[in-house]
Amino acid sequence: MHWTDRRERYRALIAGKGCIHPGSVHDTISARIAEELGFEIGMFAGSIASFAVLGAPDLIVLTLTEFAEQAYRINRAGKLPLMVDADHGYGNALNVMRTVQELETAGVAALMVEDTLLPRAYGEKKPSLISLDEGVGKMRAALAAREDKSMVIIGRTSAPSISGLVDGITRLKAYQDAGVDALFIAGGLTRHDLDSIAEEIRIPLMLGGVPADLLDKPYLASRGVRVALQGHQPFSASVQAIYNTMKALREGTNPSQLHGIASADMMARVTRAGDYKTWTQKFLG
Repeated sequence: MHWTDRRERYRALIAGKGCIHPGSVHDTISARIAEELGFEIGMFAGSIASFAVLGAPDLIVLTLTEFAEQAYRINRAGKLPLMVDADHGYGNALNVMRTVQELETAGVAALMVEDTLLPRAYGEKKPSLISLDEGVGKMRAALAAREDKSMVIIGRTSAPSISGLVDGITRLKAYQDAGVDALFIAGGLTRHDLDSIAEEIRIPLMLGGVPADLLDKPYLASRGVRVALQGHQPFSASVQAIYNTMKALREGTNPSQLHGIASADMMARVTRAGDYKTWTQKFLG
């Protein structure tokens, strides 16, 4: 399959002047729903991948292969530009290169690599960061491994909330100088923090863990923020819906009395039943 078109659309979006909330997706159906609803970008998070693939918490027990395979399934299901959280790149700078190669092949439009020390070290009580030099090395390795230059490489850090604003700005500027296409800041920021960061950065900014008082798209856009995550509620909502349905059935509710069930029309749309009917008629006689 050819992935460049969706990567170019993603680049055009972050080159614009507005701020976008991506749709949080975790599988083929959720990605098709996000695309149908008009989300410009899909977001596949590492935490959600761990939930969806392993049923495990976000402790970096998911492997690169498992993550890339799920990203590929999502990408082949539609044409929504997909950005992904590749965590720490699954190891050192050489592992980052392998990560970029696998995710580029899987069709992602953008991937982020972070400078958090992962997986958690023995005895670690709170998150910590790798050295700045190692972080820069990971960013440079990611850029070197990329073959399709339209794919976006995003440098990610939680430094402002872990080591302070000054170190955060230092790291963001260093990753910018290394050549990444955009910068992602995870963890809570104040308006003062974001104002200070925006004064120092000239490439697109992206945010995760945005406090409610900062979810102001015009303000974020004015500070160079082009993508702001809203969280990953769709996955949690699907878990609750499955639980409620199974509980009702287990307790004796008649299937015809269940609430919140997708209609036959919706199921046909999200499974592309019309396409398969056409192909069946065309190729199977």
